[in-house]
Amino acid sequence: MAINAQSPAPSADDLSESVLQFPDNRLLIGLCGELDRNLVQIEERTGVQIHRRGNLLALYGAADGRAAAEAVLRGLYARLEQGREVTPADVDAALRMGSEAPARPRAPDAQLDMFDGAPLEIRTRRKVVEPRTTAQKGYVRNLFQHELVFGLGPAGTGKTYLAVAAAVAMFIEGEVDRIILSRPAVEAGERLGFLPGDMKDKVDPYMQPLYDALNDFFPPKQVAKLIEERQIEIAPLAFMRGRTLSNAYVVLDEAQNATTMQMKMFLTRLGEGSRMAITGDVTQIDLPRGVMSGLIEAERLLRDVQGVGFSRFTAEDVVRHPLVARIIRAYEAARPVDA
Repeated sequence: MAINAQSPAPSADDLSESVLQFPDNRLLIGLCGELDRNLVQIEERTGVQIHRRGNLLALYGAADGRAAAEAVLRGLYARLEQGREVTPADVDAALRMGSEAPARPRAPDAQLDMFDGAPLEIRTRRKVVEPRTTAQKGYVRNLFQHELVFGLGPAGTGKTYLAVAAAVAMFIEGEVDRIILSRPAVEAGERLGFLPGDMKDKVDPYMQPLYDALNDFFPPKQVAKLIEERQIEIAPLAFMRGRTLSNAYVVLDEAQNATTMQMKMFLTRLGEGSRMAITGDVTQIDLPRGVMSGLIEAERLLRDVQGVGFSRFTAEDVVRHPLVARIIRAYEAARPVDA
């Protein structure tokens, strides 16, 4: 059953209250969260007060805040009716996306749900990944609709995570035969020789974030098996030279640290049946002074090329700890002064 909203006719004594009725008390417990933490999260973000009365939730506050809270509660309750859980991350996503929060069941045979009004989701072996901001939603659409996609913006906005999720989803569906994940090892020329072990031991620390993402989407033993069978490759950008990457989903992470020649080399590896996602943050370039970032040049040269998609993120799209977004905004505000 759907939520039954009971909005009594406004009166002089009751102009700032809305009441929502939830028929299933078990689902209502999931909606409220442990120690009502979900309700507290909604209260803090919408400026309303929420009081539980049996199977009713009474909302007190300004009309716009109550409307926002109602939309979030409706979407989250519908999610629970579909048999899905509601976590603090799901509440955060619903608050960010407002009326775009989950409101209907997904088609079971569609990897990417693109019905009007329904959220996108990426299904992998271990979890379902859903966009948590409007920018992430547009990015996921780009990842499935374009052969080459650039995800540009600060750390913590999900650029690489969503790209790897899309790669895994397309691999599972048989749309690509392999996954290739790469990063520039910027400091390799100076420091790798001083690290112990063989080349893999020296390079793996730079690649660890990519391993971490894969382990979120595949069981770890399956990741190891796929790497052994070379259906998944994780390698520094320099190792891509001279190859043609066909029938693969290729992700280049930390692309701001690729030189212009490296970026051109990488882009021209794209083969038949392949897709590429390139992610980076042009405010965190680690190249030597005077060396231009290939990501900046690629954005300038390719922004109007047909078949290339660009998704841009800001501090508002950070989905890590809220303090991360505040740190990024502080650095952005200081940059003109420091220049």
